[in-house]
Amino acid sequence: MSPLLLRDGWRVFFVAAGLYAVFAMLVWLLYLGVHAAGGMMSDLPFAAAPHLWHGHEMIFGFATAALGGFFLTAVPNWTGAKSAPARFIGIVAGLWLAGRIAVWFSGDLPLWLVAVVDLAFLPVLAAKVLTQLLKRPKPQNMMFLLLLSLVWTANLLVHLDWMGIASTEYQGLRAGLLGVCAMIAVLGGRVTPAFTRNALLRAGVDESALPVSRRPAEMAGIALPILTALAALAGLSAGITGTLALAAGSVAAVRLAGWRTARTLGDPIVWALHLGYAMLALGLIAWGLAELGYGFEVAALHILGIGAVGGMTLAVMSRASIGHSGRPLVAPGPVALGYAMIPAAVALRWAASTWPGGFYYIGTLGAGLLWCLAFTLYLIALWPIWTTPRRPAEGAT
Repeated sequence: MSPLLLRDGWRVFFVAAGLYAVFAMLVWLLYLGVHAAGGMMSDLPFAAAPHLWHGHEMIFGFATAALGGFFLTAVPNWTGAKSAPARFIGIVAGLWLAGRIAVWFSGDLPLWLVAVVDLAFLPVLAAKVLTQLLKRPKPQNMMFLLLLSLVWTANLLVHLDWMGIASTEYQGLRAGLLGVCAMIAVLGGRVTPAFTRNALLRAGVDESALPVSRRPAEMAGIALPILTALAALAGLSAGITGTLALAAGSVAAVRLAGWRTARTLGDPIVWALHLGYAMLALGLIAWGLAELGYGFEVAALHILGIGAVGGMTLAVMSRASIGHSGRPLVAPGPVALGYAMIPAAVALRWAASTWPGGFYYIGTLGAGLLWCLAFTLYLIALWPIWTTPRRPAEGAT
């Protein structure tokens, strides 16, 4: 690995997230494709059922890599703290990778060892984030430690099930996904209107046409997704979790309505943020309705997983990479195309779950291929950014 990749958290983790998004999905598609053709894949290296390995690795593998890159980059900017040194970034990236390897070979390893290795990454990351946040502690930033703890605890529930200690696998997977979505609600709700405002001001838009935020909706838009994730983690009834999710999605839609989405359509690096947040609103509403008995839960979970988590991470990782490299904030054409593939993948996967007859394999495989293509375009287009030094500022010598 090039030492340059370890110089900044956004380099190594945004590369890792992109590579793992493609690898983990290709493994799942290979398994599905063999079964669609009438074959059977039974001798797999991991202990979990393939669909549960797929869910676990998308949440606790892909998504946590994106979170690692984001926090190691954003927190020093928020607080003025010194950025993590290359040695620490290398260690924490190694812990993330060790977790992926342990889960992959979990069929041949002691399951307690798999749990220890896989659960090591987030506490080390959170400890570093804590030391940086303490330089300028603010409640709106300190809450991310709660959310990281929530995601870690959700992963613990999965491992407790795998070890035969508790029947909490599905509870952990749902809470983990909803915990990541709560982070998107907080972070996306913070950066989307701010970046939109900046872009519109650069374009000379009148002050009256800038994004509007209303405090009651902002507060509810933070609290309700967190409460939804906590309710899922605690295993509360479907009536409670569904009502919370429905309220969280509805408030997210209200917030988005004030952010002038229509004015961003000519700027992919901005509208991609709106799209990710829209998928969050839609997914929470759909999952809330499914919990209350209306619609299909798997379809709703994939709106959140593909659309909200995949779409928002793709938008944020590409924007942060371009911005921190000193380049103009313009999405390369292949990356913009990748943004557009995410909602198409959502639609296919939703249809596959809603009409599961003969369309299940076609829709699921098609959605997975679009996902892989979107992240492959991201990797190809941004690889030169991750592997070359930051450009000097405009006019610098």
